[in-house]
Amino acid sequence: MDKKLLKTIPNESVDKDYRVEITIPEFTCLCPEKRDQPDFAVITITYVPDELLVELKSLKYYVVKFRDKEIYHETATNRILDDLVEVLKPRYLKVKGDWNIRGGIKTIVEVDYP
Repeated sequence: MDKKLLKTIPNESVDKDYRVEITIPEFTCLCPEKRDQPDFAVITITYVPDELLVELKSLKYYVVKFRDKEIYHETATNRILDDLVEVLKPRYLKVKGDWNIRGGIKTIVEVDYP
């Protein structure tokens, strides 16, 4: 995951508070405990932009970099939030990781900024 992959475009409605919701239904990374086993999640990003919007194609390339990374659910969800906050400097941002069941346990991780 390289936050340098995240590109921005100007928000042409900077005078308004509005929400942008992005759903990534095919998020994958690797389980740190069973290194050859993938973890799957639906990642939902909701934000109120300030001066910048995330360019969606760059977000796609950024997310794909998680595919071969061994990372815990909580860490992945928080990393996405931290990287987007640093790049976008939004008024508000929330990332929800809705992780598929593994070993009979379902995990949902939500993190907000500010």
